[in-house]
Amino acid sequence: MKKAVIAVAGIGVMGGNLARNIERNGFPVISYGRNPDKVRAFLEGPAAGTTIQGTSSLEELAAMLEKPRRIILLVTAGGAVDDIIKNLKLYLETGDILIDGGNSHFMDSERRSQELATAGLRFVGMGVSGGETGALWGPSLMPGGSWEAWESLAPILRAIAAKAPDGEPCVAYIGPRGAGHYVKMVHNGIEYGDMQLIAEVYDLLQRALGLQASELAEIFAEWNEGILQSYLIEITADIFRKIDPDTGKPLVELILDEAEQKGTGKWTSQNALDVGAPVPTLSLAVESRILSSLKAERVQAARLLRGPQTRYHGSAKRLIEAARDALYASKVVSYAQGMALLRMASNEYGYNLKLDEIAAIWRAGCIIRAALLGDIMNAYRSNPALPNLLLDPTFRHAVESRQAGWRFVLQTAIGLGVPMPATAASLAYFDAYRSARLPANLTQAQRDYFGAHTYRRIDREGIFHTEWE
Repeated sequence: MKKAVIAVAGIGVMGGNLARNIERNGFPVISYGRNPDKVRAFLEGPAAGTTIQGTSSLEELAAMLEKPRRIILLVTAGGAVDDIIKNLKLYLETGDILIDGGNSHFMDSERRSQELATAGLRFVGMGVSGGETGALWGPSLMPGGSWEAWESLAPILRAIAAKAPDGEPCVAYIGPRGAGHYVKMVHNGIEYGDMQLIAEVYDLLQRALGLQASELAEIFAEWNEGILQSYLIEITADIFRKIDPDTGKPLVELILDEAEQKGTGKWTSQNALDVGAPVPTLSLAVESRILSSLKAERVQAARLLRGPQTRYHGSAKRLIEAARDALYASKVVSYAQGMALLRMASNEYGYNLKLDEIAAIWRAGCIIRAALLGDIMNAYRSNPALPNLLLDPTFRHAVESRQAGWRFVLQTAIGLGVPMPATAASLAYFDAYRSARLPANLTQAQRDYFGAHTYRRIDREGIFHTEWE
């Protein structure tokens, strides 16, 4: 039997679909799963009619692969990855390649990269975005780690990746060690921000205007034909159209308002603090999910805490158009925060990230794919040293021209008592970033007053301390 050129360890939906994608693009592939019955079910079910081989033996897996062996791991992040690596190492040889395609923390990839290099093995930590559909038909891939391993994998990864509108595959070598998983982590942080911003605009339009799900579907579908065109806006329109067959009501209205999370958004927020990058929109999105989990407390608070009883009496058309502008401006700020975080982290960890290439591979396949990513790619190609996306002429004009609607939306929401924390954080970031002077001078004075932490002056060089009493 002809040996496979690559293996996928993990026959869940993601692993199974990725194996089928690889096989469909002409590369002999073998799937591995610990349970022989599940391997058989996969080969006789989703993989039926393909040339995919299967095994539940790691020794057999290694024997069925051509050298250097290439093995993609799609197992649960954490200890399961370390366990399968430990067991696989018994059957691997110098130069073989292990690719972790799960949602691993980038520091785990840093560690694994170094440990496997010591053992003579090459490691790739690869972010994979696009969900089960992307895995089957073309994901966005973010491989980092060994450059030599990337060169060996590139023909396969380019073939199976999503294709951008210009035909380019949505995959590129990201950087050394844990760079691939770092970029995927920030991708997910931006995703959190995007989803929260959309949810806040939905909440305002529903509460202020009393719009029905069918009306919201039309609005979001129209927005998806313009500057807001993106995967998340597209599926939001689809969600509003879905009717529950049992009740005849829009399904979205029957879903419990408690948002869950798998941790990658939280990792982004935590790491941003470590590297000193302000990402308030992304962090508020994480905190909003946490706040949503306090359902019982919120129900009790709704009975006890009173807010404004006013209703919106203005033009519905004006509010809808302003909401569109606010959503776009906030979305630009969310991406600006994410890209600035990548720039700072690149310096912190020595990743040498190319922000134009990262924007380019997010244009298709991934969850945050959107029309504006083409403009983001062009912004960093025009100025690779761009410190913040808001300083690019295209985005500067796009945000400045939408300020009136942005502010009107938040003023309306505050007046009605509708929470829009991520939208407000985006505007606050914009206003703070464009301020030549912030009140941190008072903060420094306070720190010096109670802790003798010293301060600097604007009129002379040096470090100063004052006896304030």
